[in-house]
Amino acid sequence: MDNPEILPNVRVVLSHTTHPGNIGAAARAMKTMGLESLYLVNPGSFPDPKADMMACGAEDVLRKAVVCSSIDEALRDTVFVAAMTARLRDISHEVLTPREAMPLLVKFAAHNPVALLFGTEMAGLTNEEMGKSHVQIRIPANPEYSSLNLAAAVQVACYELSVAMQFEGMNLPQAEIEPARHEEVERMFVHLEQALTQIGFFRTKAQNKLMQKLRRLYARARLEQEEVNILRGILSAATRYNTRLAKNDESVEKQDE
Repeated sequence: MDNPEILPNVRVVLSHTTHPGNIGAAARAMKTMGLESLYLVNPGSFPDPKADMMACGAEDVLRKAVVCSSIDEALRDTVFVAAMTARLRDISHEVLTPREAMPLLVKFAAHNPVALLFGTEMAGLTNEEMGKSHVQIRIPANPEYSSLNLAAAVQVACYELSVAMQFEGMNLPQAEIEPARHEEVERMFVHLEQALTQIGFFRTKAQNKLMQKLRRLYARARLEQEEVNILRGILSAATRYNTRLAKNDESVEKQDE
């Protein structure tokens, strides 16, 4: 691996893992490819002797694992999130193979934290969790039996990251822009939903589905920090203008009375 400085910026996030043995096996898969940053969102049981047993020499990765109470906590400070999925959704972000997605991950990881996001063993990631990603990664597999064990999926992703580093690492550009961090983008979405509610945009539209589509739109844009600030400035100006209009209407109504 020619660019080990990239690896500390890549975190593997396992959400609501049920079986502790899968956590240990995932840690082993990570360590074989040089990754050590493991984040666990509400694991069913951790620490656990079964995790240690399946780690097979990667217990140090388990000891350094960060246990989080939410996806947002696990993704804090990241600028790019790739969600691993075995099934397509009604409203889906850009879907790539691991070989297509990992060069993007390497590019962002050269200067900032990024995340590979994995869901539960049985159900995978929720739609809400998927909505916090920039791209979705689907491992090409037998269409009649495409479900991989969690640790196997982690191994495939980490291997493809290693391959991408060898081909992309020597040509990484210098950081010229500041990509928006996860928490800033999430605050923008809260602001956006509040503004659209205030101006009455959702009155005849399915709010949740529309917000999912807006998330998909902005995920494709790969927002910079300055762009988030501009968008929030526009939202603030729009809501202030709407408030002034509402007050003017109230004044007119009182005069008519």
